[in-house]
Amino acid sequence: MKNFLLALATGLLLALAWPTYGFPLLLFFGFVPLLWATHNLNTKAAKRPKLKIFGLAYVAFFTFNIITTWWLYNSTPFGMWFAVLANALLMTFVWMLYVRISKRFSTNLSLVFLVALWMLYEFMHLNWEFAWPWLNLGNGFATYTGWIQWYEYTGTFGGTLWVWVLNALLFKALLAFKVTKKIKPLGIQMAIACGFILIPIGISQLILKNYTEAENPVEIVLLQPNIDPYTEKYNTTNERIADLLFEEASKALTPSTKYLIAPETVIAESVDLRNFEFSTEKEKATNFLNNYPNLNYLAGIQFYRVYKDKAATLPTSNYVGKDRIGNPVWADFFNSAFLLNASDSTQIYHKSKLVVGVENFPYQSILKPVLGDVMLDLGGTVSMKTTQENRVAFTGTDGIKVGPVICYESVYGDFVTGYVQEGAQFLAIITNDAWWGNTQGHKQHLNYARLRAIETRRSIARSANTGISAFIDQKGAITKELGYGLRGSLKGTINTNDRLTFYVRYGDYLAKLAFIPVITLLVLSFFRKINYLRASP
Repeated sequence: MKNFLLALATGLLLALAWPTYGFPLLLFFGFVPLLWATHNLNTKAAKRPKLKIFGLAYVAFFTFNIITTWWLYNSTPFGMWFAVLANALLMTFVWMLYVRISKRFSTNLSLVFLVALWMLYEFMHLNWEFAWPWLNLGNGFATYTGWIQWYEYTGTFGGTLWVWVLNALLFKALLAFKVTKKIKPLGIQMAIACGFILIPIGISQLILKNYTEAENPVEIVLLQPNIDPYTEKYNTTNERIADLLFEEASKALTPSTKYLIAPETVIAESVDLRNFEFSTEKEKATNFLNNYPNLNYLAGIQFYRVYKDKAATLPTSNYVGKDRIGNPVWADFFNSAFLLNASDSTQIYHKSKLVVGVENFPYQSILKPVLGDVMLDLGGTVSMKTTQENRVAFTGTDGIKVGPVICYESVYGDFVTGYVQEGAQFLAIITNDAWWGNTQGHKQHLNYARLRAIETRRSIARSANTGISAFIDQKGAITKELGYGLRGSLKGTINTNDRLTFYVRYGDYLAKLAFIPVITLLVLSFFRKINYLRASP
């Protein structure tokens, strides 16, 4: 029972540390109870210790996952349970690999392995087709941006490393105290741990105090139409949506406004990509823009592209049926952003980090023969979406470049740097978080955007269908917002920036370096015998 309570404590501590209700200081010792329970079973003659450790780890990580991401249930019960159960299982597999290594190496080397392996697990969650990086530990500081201004050098993996170093130090201190029973060495080790907390915070405060945005103001109007995706969005014509958007925009636009930004897939009825230049959707927008010659209009839209020749289809193309004469028809579907202004050209970007199950079928060639067309539906618009390989930066009439970040993409730090590398001087995040209701989901998503602002030192203009729409400065502070569930517009001014941060240049280098100790210790473990009696630190 004692070990069970320790495992449960880890799950609760991690959950209570999480944005936006939690206090991230708890992250620094959240894993210690589970480490202690694992150590107890590893060093005692327990019956079936691995099975017990597996159960304890799963209890801890299930608790963490269910408390922090239960709101997925509002989109789909099946999707929520899949995400929670599967992600807890992945975390448990990481833990069990650490258990294996801890039987063959010293506590110090085993902890190095665990820290590095956890970073690789998070890196995997950013890059494989079942990606779900929502609970990567570095995200846990999203509402305490004064602690992590150094993310411009490390990205969120710096936060993950910070969390694990503290957990390892505190666990080692407790192990030493268990052996020596001496208070003074424990106090010294606790003081060292406090230093590892306070010094990065102090460095962050120095960066924060000395960082000054260059004055390159751009006036922007954000639209928040507050359209219910379950009852209104797909039952309303594009023409009616446009009327609503432009009516709200007219109330806020001034001659100085350079950008008008509307949410993800706000134009919900799919439009033929090949004929967009001649569509009523573009004509209506162009007629509105004629009244504002310096205005750039950026919005989300759903495109499709039809094929009648199977040889021309892509791996992501969807079979949609037969035409009037019985020939098979395929189509690509896109979750896209476009930018229109006084120039003749239309700039388009297709969302490329997709929501699992809703917009992509992970490892389709392997799983589809087994699962058929099952969708996991984690929130969004259901269909297999087609992506594009590279990020783009839209260019406005004044030459200012903006990165069109679509919804879920804003959770991926290194991915967002691609927009900046293409020249984006500020970021426009367009999203629809209404699928989750008024829960922690949309609040966490908003605050994760603050991490992107720090990593890239780019101001962010965020337009969300039902909210929260907001302006975020280059230090990650929310300067202005329009609350959840409101219809309206939000006008603000942000500064652009051309400088490339260390993180933009080098990306998730910390996670890549973690490969070295993991591979080295895994290889060496095959040549080391299990020491069943090892109990010292």
